Amino acid sequence: MIILASSSQRRAELLRQIGIDFKTLETSIDESRLATESAEEYVCRMAETKARAGQKMASDQAQPLPVLAADTIISIDGSIVGKPHDSQDCHRMLAKLSDSQHQVLSAVALGYAGRLELKMSLNQVKFRALEEWEIEAYCALDEPLDKAGAYAIQGKAAIFIERIEGSYSAVMGLPLFETAALLREAGISVLKQ
Repeated sequence: MIILASSSQRRAELLRQIGIDFKTLETSIDESRLATESAEEYVCRMAETKARAGQKMASDQAQPLPVLAADTIISIDGSIVGKPHDSQDCHRMLAKLSDSQHQVLSAVALGYAGRLELKMSLNQVKFRALEEWEIEAYCALDEPLDKAGAYAIQGKAAIFIERIEGSYSAVMGLPLFETAALLREAGISVLKQ
C-alpha cells in the first residue's frame, strides 16, 4: 500500500493498471516557476515538492506509507504551456500546438524510509494541423480545462496527435516505466493480482 499525493483520476487509473494498492491524499503547494528554472528543473521540483508535502501530511501515521507524487508539463521551445484558464486560453494553446511538435515532461517522485527518489520521462508529441472549427469544438468541452497544454491524450484530443515518441502513460500524466522502477527499488511489487 502506498499514498498517491494527487487527486488526478488519470494517475489513479494508471496505478490500478499496474496493480498498486494506494490511497489518495491531495496536496496543495505553490506551483510558481522560479525565474531561472528550466522546464526539466521545474517539473522535477514540482514532483519532489508534492511528495514531500504528502510525506509531511502522512507523517502522523504509526507506520508511514511510501508517498508517490508526479507532475506533468508541456513545453514548446523551453516555454511551459500550463493549464488553460478558460476557453479563450484553451484556443490560444491549441493554436500554438497545431502543426508543431512539443515536449511532454513527466516527473515522478517516491518518498519512503527517509529517502526521496525521482525519475523523469521526456516525450515528443506532434500535432497535425488543426482546423479552426476543431479547436473551437474541443475548447467548448470540459475535457481540456484542467489539462496541461489544454488536451488529454486519452480523450477526444487523441485525433489531433499525429505521432508520439516516448511513453503514452507519461503524456497521460504518470510515466509507468519510471514509476514501476521507483516502486521496485523501494521493495514494492507491481503487477499484483
